Amino acid sequence: MAIKYSVVIERASTNYCAYSPDVDGCISVGDTVDETRRNFAEALKLHLDGLRERGYPVPEPTATVDYVEIAA
Repeated sequence: MAIKYSVVIERASTNYCAYSPDVDGCISVGDTVDETRRNFAEALKLHLDGLRERGYPVPEPTATVDYVEIAA
């Protein structure tokens, strides 16, 4: 069973950073957007596995992502 979490990828000064609004404490970085996305997917899996192993609840994905367009 797959769970889909939203992820925010932000440009930092020299790389990219990723996190999910639904999963406190899980972040990842990378040199490119694609690398950051892959790294975050791996970090998220490890993070959720660790929660399960310790008997903590796995957070439900509730955040959604959308875009708002405005005239420049």
